[in-house]
Amino acid sequence: MTLYTTPLQFGYFFCLLIFVVLWVRGWREERRSDIFLGGIMLLLALEMQDYTFGFSGINVLWEELNGFPRSTSLLLGPAVYFYFRNQVNRSFLFERHHLWHLLPYVLYVVYNLFYFVQGPQVVERAQNSTAGLVVNYVYQVLLYVSYLYYFSRCMLFYHQYRVWSLDQHSNSDIIAFQWFRNFIYAMTFWLATRLVLLLLDEFFDLSFYQDWWWNLALVAVAIYIGLTGLTQRQPASMHFSDADLSPPEVSSALADATQQAATQEKTALSQKLERVMREERLFLQPELTLGDLARHLNTNASVLSATINQIFKQNFNDYINEMRIEAFIEAYRQPDNRRFTMLFVAFDAGFNSKATFNRAFKKAKGCSPKDFFDSEPLQGTHR
Repeated sequence: MTLYTTPLQFGYFFCLLIFVVLWVRGWREERRSDIFLGGIMLLLALEMQDYTFGFSGINVLWEELNGFPRSTSLLLGPAVYFYFRNQVNRSFLFERHHLWHLLPYVLYVVYNLFYFVQGPQVVERAQNSTAGLVVNYVYQVLLYVSYLYYFSRCMLFYHQYRVWSLDQHSNSDIIAFQWFRNFIYAMTFWLATRLVLLLLDEFFDLSFYQDWWWNLALVAVAIYIGLTGLTQRQPASMHFSDADLSPPEVSSALADATQQAATQEKTALSQKLERVMREERLFLQPELTLGDLARHLNTNASVLSATINQIFKQNFNDYINEMRIEAFIEAYRQPDNRRFTMLFVAFDAGFNSKATFNRAFKKAKGCSPKDFFDSEPLQGTHR
């Protein structure tokens, strides 16, 4: 065990452990997102496998298995993308038309197996030939193109999902905004480190020990992804897809004919919504969703969303949280509630975390809850 071997061995076996834990939980709880995240952890273990074995003195990968297509890098981009799709949509299925994402990896495997089955001498000649060097450079370029393509798609998907989810859920803590963003940032950091060292290697012919640094970056990223990903929630009611962002096409004639009727319908629905909220106080339910509210009002979720957007000029999340803020302020002003903390009263008003409460309060009132009440003559409160 040395400074070089210990971090790599820890990272390698950590990835394998999290892979097993996620797959077991995925099968037991029918969470396909766990299956894909477990697959990502396995791929990360395979990414650091060569250097982990090399620094441990295990040379079978370069001797008996020289030329075998052991790299799985071309699978990493698709795995991350499909993990995102599964995490925000419990009903998402990997179907036949998705198989084209595996085509680059299949071609890589076929090419390498063609030479590997012919024996070590053929493999060595192919690797040292001009054609072999060209193929290696092309592979490296295609690999980073793959990363760029899938990670940019993930970021676009993340932004679309963020817009959609704020119009569907009243508490955004169940929505993994920060996790998705940080996931891509962490992977980009590792890939940037690897690319820099790869370019330096071309000019300065770095040693095995100098290349170790990008593997150390991979270990750090893998630990973060494994531990943080393991704790991510996936609500059973989450069903987001690209189609949710595409409004149905309506002809201009129909649009003109129905615009007035639609406006009247939304006005009536907004009045019904205000009455229900005032009388039944549904906003006090922490897990309230747009779908839940639409079913309660006997209407369509899309119509209800459009009504809130157009009549109240807010998304669903802001609309519900604003009512929770007003309920919190009203409750906290009551003398009987002054013995409680603000957070306790906020939870009673429908919030489910301190971060969400503080963020929503500042957005609605322009200041923190403490600053808001500091301007009022409240005595004997716990802040």
